[in-house]
Amino acid sequence: MSLTRGLHLYVGSKRYSSWSLRPYLALAHAAAEFECTTILFDQPDTKAKIAKANPAAKVPVLHHDGKVIWDSLAICEYVNELYPNAKLWPTDRDQRAKARSVSSEMHSGFVALRRDMPMDVCSKKPGTGHTAEAIADGRRVMEIWRDQLSASRGPFLFGTFTIADAMFAPVTTRFTTYGVELDAVCRAYVDAVAALPAMKQWCADAAAEPDTRRENTGAVSK
Repeated sequence: MSLTRGLHLYVGSKRYSSWSLRPYLALAHAAAEFECTTILFDQPDTKAKIAKANPAAKVPVLHHDGKVIWDSLAICEYVNELYPNAKLWPTDRDQRAKARSVSSEMHSGFVALRRDMPMDVCSKKPGTGHTAEAIADGRRVMEIWRDQLSASRGPFLFGTFTIADAMFAPVTTRFTTYGVELDAVCRAYVDAVAALPAMKQWCADAAAEPDTRRENTGAVSK
């Protein structure tokens, strides 16, 4: 049996779970055969279902061959090791270090952007959440994008799709949902991510989900 068979990814509501989107895109880019189970947020049994799938009580979580891997970046790293030919990190050492740096910055930072413009791929809310702190976070994100796209010439941050693009993909949806003004370079990048087949499938799945969210459900997403 192939070592890459039997992958099972548990995600939160696709409409809202930015953390879940990231490993989903990485698995899809690697052409992995994986089962994806969505645990809807804000249901009476949401916390119990997540706790059953993950002792850390967070989504996303990946099950594979008796192992449990959680946290979006950790899952992406695991997928990279399973599928080295997918080149989910740049092959050049310096570029790989840069890709890991910007991915880690996204993973641990931009608190105001997350708080004031939470991911909602099914809505249009132009102008909502445009606090000074969130816009400052957005400017930093776009600075990263412009620097990398200038160096790589696109369409993705390091030329071809990498984990760095998976990490920033939820932000592309936030900018669209909340009508953040983009220059031509950043708009082209947002459009390139939106055009990914896996991204289209994720958004279609999200649109088919019941809208069950109430406030504070983000506490179960990581």
